[in-house]
Amino acid sequence: MTTNTNTPPHTPRIALVGDRSPHVRSHVRIPVLLDALAERDGLALDAYWIQTVDAEAPGAVKGFDAVWVLPGSPYASEAGALAAIRTAREDGIPFLGTCAGFQHALIEYARDVCGLERAAHAENDPAADPGDLLIAPLSCSLVGHEGVVRVTPGSLAEKALGAERTTERYHCNYGPDSRHLDTLRAHGLRFTGADEEGGIRVAELPSHPFFLATLFQPELAGDGTVPHPLVRALAVAATEHAAALQGAGAP
Repeated sequence: MTTNTNTPPHTPRIALVGDRSPHVRSHVRIPVLLDALAERDGLALDAYWIQTVDAEAPGAVKGFDAVWVLPGSPYASEAGALAAIRTAREDGIPFLGTCAGFQHALIEYARDVCGLERAAHAENDPAADPGDLLIAPLSCSLVGHEGVVRVTPGSLAEKALGAERTTERYHCNYGPDSRHLDTLRAHGLRFTGADEEGGIRVAELPSHPFFLATLFQPELAGDGTVPHPLVRALAVAATEHAAALQGAGAP
């Protein structure tokens, strides 16, 4: 069988998982970022918005070249957000989770990899036992906050940023409770970015082709006409994923 080497590459497909709303700044910013990626960087992505309820369906994000779980919690379906994250993690699909996406990436990993089946998010389950809270209210709200994040040399975050220090924007009231983080570390998750007080702000999975989650929101950097390096890195990873599948003969 002869492979047709002249087959044009298909545009990488990205699943944007979240309950799209004109009242969520990051959701409004996404189309601007996608246009900028195509125009400035030649990184065209075919974007599909997937509501969290729809993400519950088996295989909802299978076949995509990237999955981005967006801010906008509480989600209509926690289960849908977690299912999308699990598929991206298990299938090696490039993944980015920002703000609530970061929080739910930690919940998914705790439950499905670490065996912490009761790991809870205080926003989703305010009646949860405090000992089960993996994502808890921050002692100081980060809504509208901007601050320095330092990243680990040699990490995926550092390679994508091209620097060990960055200033980032937040819009959240919840973050990881430190009591369970050693368990996540012991099972392979790395925390590779922290604020100046040591609060965890970046997580990644070295065993995965591209799995990155940030409590800050890189999509809110600037006015959106110059994509944040982490967003650009996701687009590059999606392009490489699509090319690899096509090279392997996937439809």
